[in-house]
Amino acid sequence: MQDRVEHHFDGRSTGERSVLNAMLRGALLKCPACGIGAMFHRYLKVSDHCPHCGEALHYHRADDAPPYFTIVIVGHVIVSLVLSLEMAYRPALWIHAALWLPLTVILTLLALPPIKGALVALQWALLMHGFDPNAKEEMDDSYEPALPDDKGT
Repeated sequence: MQDRVEHHFDGRSTGERSVLNAMLRGALLKCPACGIGAMFHRYLKVSDHCPHCGEALHYHRADDAPPYFTIVIVGHVIVSLVLSLEMAYRPALWIHAALWLPLTVILTLLALPPIKGALVALQWALLMHGFDPNAKEEMDDSYEPALPDDKGT
């Protein structure tokens, strides 16, 4: 199913946004809008705009979610494998360390970009943060600048 996406002048698209399609595109490190342009211009640095369709991607607020989900996923995989190997063969502790430490680092580094891509694409599909073309910029109306008192402080 192809998403119908129309673009505004400011790089934010309108139209239908399929969550599943967007997350799959993001997991493949592609733009959630077109599925062609690269989402990242460095290892985990999201491009400001899609190089293919111009979709604005700088609105994302992934923060700590990608590392959290990466830890949960990689942790479940590694712990399952460690327990399976331990129950089947009971190897020495140095063998466990030699196997699982490098494998944990490698899996973490491989899993982090697709997880971050899927989360940024999820934010795009759900119109979170600045991805909604009809939303006004978020401003804090409760802020009032402090006025100096009579003593000049």
